[in-house]
Amino acid sequence: MKLFVLITFVLLGLTSFSQGEELGPIMGNPILQQKSKNKFEKINVGTFDSTFIYTQDTLSLPVFDEFSTDKFQKYNADYTDIGVTSDKKYQLLNSLNVPLPSDVEYTTQATFYRTIDLANNSYTDAVFTDTVIKIGDLTSYPVVYSSTSVYPPFYIYDTIDYPNPVDTVWISPDAVQDSATQFFAPVNDLNAIWIEEEAYHNYTFAVDPWSLGVATFDGLDENGYPYQFGTAITNYADHLTSKPIDMSAVSASDSVYFSFLYQAQGFGDEPEAGDSLVLEFYDFTLDQWNRVWSTNGSGLTSFKVGHIRISDINYFQKGFQFRFRNYGGLSGSLDHFNIDYVNLRPFSGIQDTVIHDFAIVYPVANLLDTYTSVPWDHYKNNPIGKMSPNVKVVVRNSDNVPENEQDGSTTINYAGATEATFVLLESLLNNGDLNYSPWTTYTSLHDFSTGARFDETKPGLMEEFDVVTGITHLNTSFTLNDSSYTKQKFVNYYSYDDGSAEAAYGPTGEQARLAIKYTPYEADSLIGARIHFVPSVDDVSSKLFILTVWEDNGGVPGSVLYEDGVFFPRQPKYEYDRDIFTNYYFIDTQKVHVGGSFFIGWKQFDADRLNVGFDRNLVNNDKTFYSIDNGVSWQQSSIPGSVMIQPIFSTGYDAVLGIKEPIREKIEVSLYPNPTSNVLTIEVENEEFEYAEVVNLQGRIVLRTKTANINLSEYPNGMYLVRVNGKYGPFKIIKQ
Repeated sequence: MKLFVLITFVLLGLTSFSQGEELGPIMGNPILQQKSKNKFEKINVGTFDSTFIYTQDTLSLPVFDEFSTDKFQKYNADYTDIGVTSDKKYQLLNSLNVPLPSDVEYTTQATFYRTIDLANNSYTDAVFTDTVIKIGDLTSYPVVYSSTSVYPPFYIYDTIDYPNPVDTVWISPDAVQDSATQFFAPVNDLNAIWIEEEAYHNYTFAVDPWSLGVATFDGLDENGYPYQFGTAITNYADHLTSKPIDMSAVSASDSVYFSFLYQAQGFGDEPEAGDSLVLEFYDFTLDQWNRVWSTNGSGLTSFKVGHIRISDINYFQKGFQFRFRNYGGLSGSLDHFNIDYVNLRPFSGIQDTVIHDFAIVYPVANLLDTYTSVPWDHYKNNPIGKMSPNVKVVVRNSDNVPENEQDGSTTINYAGATEATFVLLESLLNNGDLNYSPWTTYTSLHDFSTGARFDETKPGLMEEFDVVTGITHLNTSFTLNDSSYTKQKFVNYYSYDDGSAEAAYGPTGEQARLAIKYTPYEADSLIGARIHFVPSVDDVSSKLFILTVWEDNGGVPGSVLYEDGVFFPRQPKYEYDRDIFTNYYFIDTQKVHVGGSFFIGWKQFDADRLNVGFDRNLVNNDKTFYSIDNGVSWQQSSIPGSVMIQPIFSTGYDAVLGIKEPIREKIEVSLYPNPTSNVLTIEVENEEFEYAEVVNLQGRIVLRTKTANINLSEYPNGMYLVRVNGKYGPFKIIKQ
């Protein structure tokens, strides 16, 4: 079971860019957590029954992964698959190793026949004859059996001088027949290289990678959860282990080299000097792993090359493996290292460190101007001028020779058919150079604002398009990294981020405010906000905030258009189910009209950072504002990135989401006596009383109760606000 428990602790550094705002590490990876199959349940507790043991296939040289695609082995066998075998083991065997019948029951404690003599006030016990059986431990395979003496699971009491039948007292047996079936499945996927998925395959954590995709090492397991919640312990965390490799066909004289790229930190957390990334080789003969390379933690670096010759004769046999491991914090997404271009091959040399690749560096994802998503009806009603004039494309020539210039293209596909094509001019892609220079990264901006666009005539309540970008090159035959595949979704919200949080953000200070500016395509009604809160160093899920919308006042937040009110505070919620965002709808499903630019965010009560997700890949901090003086003045954020707060609009998609217009019904709520010195009684007419919340004038909930008779005798005198059933009130009361 992945038991999600957040423990408050202070052990990690914070990044403060200016007074009042902070950036910190995240404690989990929601992208992985929402895909985890067993987040809240554990199957086959206490037994290996119906689990699989996989027999790995063996790879041949060369072994290469540049992480543009997923080459992690998937383990999804079914017991009906061809080649699957099984072994059924029983818990109880006789001395000849034959399974006992299914209805047998024993106890391992000695039981007896007691004869009671009332006349003499005495009794005698005769222990039943034991039976020696073998009991197996079904918690792990192979099963270990131990010979054990067992007895009938009952006692017999016989009173010899009293005319009553013999009494039999049954006890719970602790040796009962059970069975577990272990399944075995062969793995036969030569396209998969890695036997586990602890390292995170992604396209967002590396800074200036050499191509699409890296493997990232941190303190999270394969499901995105910390290896140990709330700990200051550092130890080995992620493993990235190759399948067995047949090295028997080569020898040390064949000049076998292992090379790779590595980077500390990236967009993640800086690994300390005591942290490390380690490379190990497996000696099949000695059955041991040997460290052959390591690097210590540091601040952000560019990608560096690791290059190692394999000369130990023990490695040149079938069954060789290599693995990377990181040493760092176990309590979250901490102490990051990225690796890329892992390459094991013969007939190489000390000089062979060149990566002969011409690649797209980051996915080409956002063709809209400014936003990564907008409501479908907003776009289809106003499609003109909404395509971006500055679509960013980053390419790199990692070869040691110039790469000839060629045009590229980006296409918009719908249901498998190409609907629009944009030309990526080579004169822009290579910044006007004659050719792409060796070992050079090129960043270019392309104008998609005219010509084709997403087809606004599509009839759905929401729509989704595929965006495919390709670059053309001549000199390099390696083509895995010259295409990018992304999706453009239109639902019911606006967003600046790419959906992936690399850090936790928020203003600090009591009564601090956070506001994100949006300018919708058309006037419409807001109904709430999607907010991606992430756990960080401290658990702040019990802290309170008030969802707020401001009008635009010359580029900074102005008058309040909507706020929850002091009585209806919200709390950050960590989501690991179908969606990584939490929908916070306005009170009583109110709709707030906005006709132009507006700001949406919160007012918080405590000084603590509330840890909203922060996308460090897309830079929109010019839209992020915060205030630490009760909204008197506002500061623009100085931290590059995008805050993951997304305004939700009322659209035709409301019905799909179950959002309804509020139904008003007259409900009478009485609170008496008022003022009161001790017990306050609440009565609700035409509705059952469920609970009440008492809030002080500082906005903090001081009491939450399910009883209609509230004892306030121990609370300080003064004015309080009471809200009933989460929707009625606030009612002012006086405690005296």
